[in-house]
Amino acid sequence: MKLFYIYCMLSLILLSSACSPRRNLVYFSNLSNEQTESQLITTDREPKIQTNDLLSITVNTLSNESNLLFSVNSNNINKNGNFEKEGYRVDNEGNINLPVAGNIPLEGLTIEQAQQRLVNNLNKYVRNPIVNIQFLNFRITVIGEVNQPSTLNVPNNQINLLEALGMAGDLTAYGKRENVLVIREFGGKRTMVRMNLNNKDILDSPYFYLKQNDVVYVEPDKAKSLEYSPNNRLMPLVVASISAVAVLSTALLSK
Repeated sequence: MKLFYIYCMLSLILLSSACSPRRNLVYFSNLSNEQTESQLITTDREPKIQTNDLLSITVNTLSNESNLLFSVNSNNINKNGNFEKEGYRVDNEGNINLPVAGNIPLEGLTIEQAQQRLVNNLNKYVRNPIVNIQFLNFRITVIGEVNQPSTLNVPNNQINLLEALGMAGDLTAYGKRENVLVIREFGGKRTMVRMNLNNKDILDSPYFYLKQNDVVYVEPDKAKSLEYSPNNRLMPLVVASISAVAVLSTALLSK
């Protein structure tokens, strides 16, 4: 009987060592069920133009020739047979090179501000130009503990953290909702910020609305590391072996 009790104790110790602490899987869990909040959105949601951005720029005037001259927004087929979008690339100095107007600095401006700057410049050459600008390479990368890690193309130039995670299939059960990392590069500087999805305060964070080329990394919980640990993979075999020895010993001693 003593061997049986020893077996039980060893089994309990091994099983308890594999247990992970209880985790909070609820988004914004600090928001009461009875609470209704309304607040102004004060965070800077508008993406800023950066170096190496690819912009689609269309100019509409009374002259069809001028429209064709300024606009570059067609699709070409590259040497690999894939469709490739053309546009105006923002150079390392933050400028685009527009026909007739030449170099125009756009880095650090929102789309609306850039459109107004181009209108001011083109007024010297054409009458009443209407300018429309769009990002052609607004992408967000979501990796880590999500169901569909991927690089997302954002057609409307605006996406928040929750939308990006939703497009990536949401977090897996192992994803640490209290520790989502957002990596951002802007103006030659890389910033890394940890976001707690259990806390509603992230809605006020300047990193809640993502910018072009942001990377979102969802860290795995320790439970996944334990599950895939070589030692833990052997645990069922160890427990089974101890069980077999204990049963055999009990049977022999009972005779």
